[in-house]
Amino acid sequence: MNFAKLRGRKSSKAKEKQVDPTIAQTKSEGSGLSEEDEYLVQIIEKAKKGDQSAFQKIVEKYRTQVASIAYKMVGDYEDAKDISQIVFVKTYQNLEDFDTTKKLSTWLYRITINASIDFIRKHKKHKHELLDNIFGELREKKADVEKLYQRSLINWAIKSSMEALNPRQKAVFVLRDLEGLDIKEVAQITGMPQATVRWYLHRARSKLRGELTRHHPQLLKKMGIKHEVQKG
Repeated sequence: MNFAKLRGRKSSKAKEKQVDPTIAQTKSEGSGLSEEDEYLVQIIEKAKKGDQSAFQKIVEKYRTQVASIAYKMVGDYEDAKDISQIVFVKTYQNLEDFDTTKKLSTWLYRITINASIDFIRKHKKHKHELLDNIFGELREKKADVEKLYQRSLINWAIKSSMEALNPRQKAVFVLRDLEGLDIKEVAQITGMPQATVRWYLHRARSKLRGELTRHHPQLLKKMGIKHEVQKG
């Protein structure tokens, strides 16, 4: 994509209740920078000045993580690709406002979560992979098919059960339990207090356990999780 024509076209629609990523950036931990961080800052500064190759390096560095979060939010690879493209367009348009003393990944992931929530609200759908697609992929694998089958079935059950979560619960669950970020970073990305993040995470886990108990009790048994229906 040619990003050069996009600079300055900042969307006027972003006045929703979501946190503005260009304003609500949070401080990164520590004051010292590693060599990798210093190099990244140099790349960002070049990209701010319109260096296309520098911005492309940013895209290449974070493309996988952004796509992963988007996919886990919306459950469809093609939609995740579209969201990723939106994320990097918004990043390019707002990069000149980014404070390089802050953490770029936190800012990017916030844009990704917001873009995913926008998508979910706009389309009101959560398209997850069909079992047929999973089985088709399994047939092409040469590893232990039974283990792959069980793992894919569990993943599918969790993804389908995630439809019961509201956007904020899903965002917290994806960032904390699927992406493995700590509570502090999840709070920075979502713009919520850590206590609020913990509450949403608790609610998300409770809902997921309840959904899995109702619809996939045998899978819970295989996973070694007790069949306890969480109410409320």
